[in-house]
Amino acid sequence: MTVDTSPEAQPESPRQSSLSTAAARNLATTTKSAPQMQEITSRWLLRTLPWVETKGGAYRVNRRLSYTVGDGRVEFIQDGADVRVIPRELGELALLRGFEDVEVLSAIADRCVQRDFRAGETLVERGTSAERLHLIAHGRVSRTTVGKYGDEVAVAVLADGDHFGEDVLLDEDARWESTATAETAGTLLTLSRADFAAVLSSAPSLQAHIQRFSSLPHQRQNRHGEAEIAMSAGHTGEPALPGAFVDYELKPREYELSVAQTVLRVHTRVADLYNGPMNQTEEQLRLTIEALRERQEHELINNREFGLLHNADFKQRIQTHSGPPTPDDLDELLSRRRGSKFFLAHPRAIAAIGREFNSRGLYPNHVDLGGQQVPAWRGVPILPCNKIPISKENTSSILVMRTGEENQGVVGLRQTGLPEEYEPGLSVRFMGIDERSIISYLVTTYYSAAILVPDALGVLENVQIARRRD
Repeated sequence: MTVDTSPEAQPESPRQSSLSTAAARNLATTTKSAPQMQEITSRWLLRTLPWVETKGGAYRVNRRLSYTVGDGRVEFIQDGADVRVIPRELGELALLRGFEDVEVLSAIADRCVQRDFRAGETLVERGTSAERLHLIAHGRVSRTTVGKYGDEVAVAVLADGDHFGEDVLLDEDARWESTATAETAGTLLTLSRADFAAVLSSAPSLQAHIQRFSSLPHQRQNRHGEAEIAMSAGHTGEPALPGAFVDYELKPREYELSVAQTVLRVHTRVADLYNGPMNQTEEQLRLTIEALRERQEHELINNREFGLLHNADFKQRIQTHSGPPTPDDLDELLSRRRGSKFFLAHPRAIAAIGREFNSRGLYPNHVDLGGQQVPAWRGVPILPCNKIPISKENTSSILVMRTGEENQGVVGLRQTGLPEEYEPGLSVRFMGIDERSIISYLVTTYYSAAILVPDALGVLENVQIARRRD
């Protein structure tokens, strides 16, 4: 079969009978959106924190005097498979708080013995003789005891940097009051009472420190460690009433305002010729401020000086019972403080909370927060914050806090009334035009955060957020 391919045999293409859309667009007015930015988030922390006016750039937190004798975490150094405790970190133990003789601390650290354990191994057993301090370098350890009715009850879950058995170093008759079982494989260091006694016998400075430690005025403390206010109650007749005064910390903590700054540059030609229908300078400034606010929230969470994750009291940090964030974990977090205002968690952690609730047939209610419906547990809103870090092991943290000065909670700090203030606590200052016709603006915001009393903020640590395989 032969096909005719001559030009005369080809069908004639249709001729254009009207103006094309491509050409017409040259005369049309384009509808444009304002510049968009993926970095912008809901920034619930900035929206919900009560902000305190901080004149002079510093905020002093005055508290009642308390006798804090050490309740921190111990840090270690690793050399291959060998783990050693950092000598100065032994000062985090209550017994050695304030002791600064590095030579003696090094002698104690050298006597710590490494012990690797496996999941399910019993490290100490309730009722047996206690002879060693245990420092957990890595891993999770659960402590259980026998309850009032003979059943096994959980006491605590310990993780990296925690320790137990400190009181056995000075008590020859000490016995374990709970059983410690490894939930995961890990490593710990132990210090025997005999080794500690050997160092103690040859170190006069340590002997003097232990004597001072033993004479601390424990009878003058309430359960929070604050200096006790003497009083009498339930008496009859005319007994002599005790005198009292409220003692204060002599060196209260001061929070200085931190700063986030950038220089915004706009060419005069852009500002002059391309300012409609949108003001180029205003749009550049809007996006710059959004980025500054995002950085501000990141710093409020992660800054080592004032960030909430690093400044939470060690006694207010708890571990999950099994890894994922269960309702029991959230309940324990809530039970450690009054008047909790909101949870703060990474969106992936909130998804993990939802999975755990769904697996138990629980469906959290929602509450209205500023006209927006947000999930809640026990009436406390659960708010997203993508500034909370996620570790390589897919673990994160969940925060809960009480807020406001009147509630002795967490407060944000800022100073308003700044020169050329653009928003509260944020200024935009004209810096001039250079020889290249570039207009410069200095954009600055000042901020910080303060935890007024330790129980205002709680943290659930090492929360497993990865989905379990069925």
